[in-house]
Amino acid sequence: MGHSFFFVLCLPFLFLGTCYSLSSVEQERDRIKELPGQPVNVGFSQYSGYVTVNQQAGRALFYWLIEAPASRGPESRPLLLWLNGGPGCSSVGYGAAEEIGPFRINSDGKTLFLNPYAWNNLANVLFLESPAGVGFSYSNTTSDLYNAGDQRTAEDAYTFLIKWFERFPQYKHRDFYIAGESYAGHYVPQLSQIVYQINRGVDNPVINFKGFLVGNAVTDDYHDYIGTFEYWWTHGLISDSTYKLLRLACDFGSATHPSSVCMKALSIAQAEEGNIDPYSIYTGTCNDTSSLQRNLRGHYPWMSRAYDPCTERYSEVYFNLPEVQRAFHANITGIPYPWKGCGDIVGNYWADSPKSVLPIYQELISAGLRIWVYSGDTDSVVPLTATRYSIDALKLTTITNWYPWYDNGKVGGWSQVYKGLTLVTVTGAGHEVPLHRPRLAYILFRSFLENKPMPR
Repeated sequence: MGHSFFFVLCLPFLFLGTCYSLSSVEQERDRIKELPGQPVNVGFSQYSGYVTVNQQAGRALFYWLIEAPASRGPESRPLLLWLNGGPGCSSVGYGAAEEIGPFRINSDGKTLFLNPYAWNNLANVLFLESPAGVGFSYSNTTSDLYNAGDQRTAEDAYTFLIKWFERFPQYKHRDFYIAGESYAGHYVPQLSQIVYQINRGVDNPVINFKGFLVGNAVTDDYHDYIGTFEYWWTHGLISDSTYKLLRLACDFGSATHPSSVCMKALSIAQAEEGNIDPYSIYTGTCNDTSSLQRNLRGHYPWMSRAYDPCTERYSEVYFNLPEVQRAFHANITGIPYPWKGCGDIVGNYWADSPKSVLPIYQELISAGLRIWVYSGDTDSVVPLTATRYSIDALKLTTITNWYPWYDNGKVGGWSQVYKGLTLVTVTGAGHEVPLHRPRLAYILFRSFLENKPMPR
């Protein structure tokens, strides 16, 4: 699956003299005719299926391509690859179904409704479940699930792209961007680095890579943890004494694993924070009651359709429906475990994870690639303070100092433009910015594609 060669298949017995490229046959095989429960006449094409990235081990990655609507000219739109982090979490379950995709899943777990701020209105969007063992992606070699890591994830993702472009040759040489959030703060720059290094010196490369966009991104262990502890303290989530203890006990700049003293301090912090959603500290947690969603509508007016903290549960119902898996051409090998938003195994046995991806930033900034970093300011897991410390460590020259950006006369967040990097904050948004503030995230993505500053 995922052929890296090309030949033509002729079917004179059907249409005299008509020939089909293998890629078009494979595309048609992957075409989604209709998803169960989707609104009718959506106006855009969808494809999904598998690309084998390692024949010997039997590793195959699952993708879902959602093209721009026909009315918006998908053939002239760029291609965006979206990656979720974890490690071990699904880009289909989070990025596509909760954040930037065209569909949202209703609370019945069976029907879908449209997202008016879907990013495929601006670009053709490719979601990849990575690494093998996440979502519908699989490996026939069990040990692969227990020794995944950053390096192999990046290498497999690059192999996927090369083979995917053979299957979809109409996207070769098209402007191409990579985006993601959370632990994809590692995946996105690491994959970007591979693409950039292989493209270097190549005229008109097949993967016409232009830049990347990351949100609430894990970036640098030392600065991430310093910034996270500071966020907890300044937002009243932990006591003064616990903040001091965390600063003393958790030396993430030198230790690979947190010490027992640090783990104890983290446990104290968690107890002090209480029963909150750490990914969105001012919204309620999922408690299985329908009243919660109704109450949110009044208390959080900035949230489109009211943020529903139970969305992950709806995804797990929907993507495990046999008719949904058939429509997606998914689970064709009979995976022995149910689809989950975040896998139990992959993230718990992570083989390699560098302490910092800032050296990659430095390399790609020097290469002149477009790099934007955004942050929802109500996330306490990878908070804005962590991102600001990490960016500050790059010691970049400021082009445009900190300023508020606006949507319809209201502040949508703040931005600072550096030489080689743009930072954007989104007010009132948690860890998954497009979930909490879909309209503002849409404006952000549009500005990124146009390479224009956020609107003043």
